[in-house]
Amino acid sequence: MSPDPQTLGVVSKWVAGQADAIFTDIEDLVGLETPSTDKPLLSRALDWLRRRTEQVVGPPDAVELVDGGARGDVLVLTYAGTGDAVVTFLCHYDTVWDAGTLADWPYQVDGDVASGPGVFDMKAGCVQAIWALAAARATGLTTPTVRILFTGDEEIGSEASRASIERFAIDSDLVMLFEPSEQGRVKTERKGIGRYYVAVEGRATHAGAHYEEGVSAIDELARLTVALHGLTDLTAGTTVNVGVVAGGTRSNVVAAAARAEIDVRVARQSEMERIDAALAAIEPHDPRARITVTGGWNRPPMERSELTVGPYRIARDVAAALGRDLGEIAVGGGSDGNFAAALGIPVLDGMGAVGGHPHARGEYISLSGSIERIVIAAGVLGAVQARGPRELR
Repeated sequence: MSPDPQTLGVVSKWVAGQADAIFTDIEDLVGLETPSTDKPLLSRALDWLRRRTEQVVGPPDAVELVDGGARGDVLVLTYAGTGDAVVTFLCHYDTVWDAGTLADWPYQVDGDVASGPGVFDMKAGCVQAIWALAAARATGLTTPTVRILFTGDEEIGSEASRASIERFAIDSDLVMLFEPSEQGRVKTERKGIGRYYVAVEGRATHAGAHYEEGVSAIDELARLTVALHGLTDLTAGTTVNVGVVAGGTRSNVVAAAARAEIDVRVARQSEMERIDAALAAIEPHDPRARITVTGGWNRPPMERSELTVGPYRIARDVAAALGRDLGEIAVGGGSDGNFAAALGIPVLDGMGAVGGHPHARGEYISLSGSIERIVIAAGVLGAVQARGPRELR
């Protein structure tokens, strides 16, 4: 059950009245650069997020700060609801942009379009999460308990934050990600991601005088590259890409060493198993060579199922009550939602900014789209509580 159009109208009016503050927050957060590997800059932005959330929503009922080591810390702000359901917001505040990017690409607004490093992925989404909760509480919606997780290493694999994400997701009725939308649509399917590294050991010799005594690591890696690319199955949604290769010393020396970095994307658990079996079966062409494969799966696939389609339907119905059409889409990239879905938790992914060009110069958002998504997210909170705990599973 979604909030009725009249109630959503009240929410919309309240959010519209906060538009200037929301847009200022987006600008301020983009102005705090947060490359994934710069802990001091990440900490500065996290302090801003905590302070601003408390200003906008009010004092949280519980606060937990999880040390991320060399990576960004995890901040968990819990706001007790008026109902008994639990919703966890996932928001990462790190970006792919290096410190100093703002110097030649500052935040700028042209009409309804705002651009700047990280504004789409996903600074605007962080701000939207804060204001969505504020809107639900300020307009009297019956809301679930909401936990906002701000994480600082999503762009580099979430190794420091994964345990926290899974710990807080496991008892949630819904995990809502304020990752950016894709073509304005929420994401009901994401691929799993594997990152593998191959090291080949051969034997160096003179390439002319003693060629036959050598063992070419480059030859082994070339043969292996063809075999790995042969594992790609586009029909099944699986791609295997050897994206980085290096090896050898000089053209007149048989290469003693070579290495490669491999990206694997799969849409199904069964494909993960097939790739695992293929990698485990790798043998060198020349028995004198040695091949070592390291790495593994960074994220399991988030398959399209009732765990993702059910929450999408709720958001779609809320959008429809506002006179908006909200679509769904499958994407090749992964997110922290993959972890939650693998635990059997309902996931609503892509509730963040409407815009485009993530990770690229020209990354942008629609400001009016951010306002609209805040209203939809607030409506989803009301709808989840109306259904009651565990009803989405």
